Amino acid sequence: MPLTFRDATSADLAAILELSFTGAAAPGLVAEPQPDHPGTRAAFEAIEADPNHRLVVIEQDGAIVGTIQISFLPGLANNGRWRGQLENVHIRADKRGQGLGTRMIEWAIARCHEKGCGVVQLTSNKLRGNAHRFYEQLGFEKSHEGFKLKL
Repeated sequence: MPLTFRDATSADLAAILELSFTGAAAPGLVAEPQPDHPGTRAAFEAIEADPNHRLVVIEQDGAIVGTIQISFLPGLANNGRWRGQLENVHIRADKRGQGLGTRMIEWAIARCHEKGCGVVQLTSNKLRGNAHRFYEQLGFEKSHEGFKLKL
């Protein structure tokens, strides 16, 4: 089935939040995300305004079935090669297991390659074992231990 990848608009925020912050997708979530919250709107506007960030929705038959954010990060390592950071990677629960996630990640990797990135990286909550297996099947390696400090 054909998929459409497009930059998200503010009208997509409710669908993105529904994909991103339901059930096991959001362990430890502090507050219920709200598409009309000033903080949510400000974050969306900052992503939209910065050419080094893309918030993308994936559509199938006119319905949003996935989302991903790609952030392009400059770095000094590897002679200044950029890094592609994948965030907010989600496929609608009823669409999982159909290859959509693979197509979405491959699409994102191609965007990182176009930008000249030397590495594509992501983090995943330790509780998401199925997601970890999925990323490993795509060639991602568990190379670092992540740390967070909540403020």
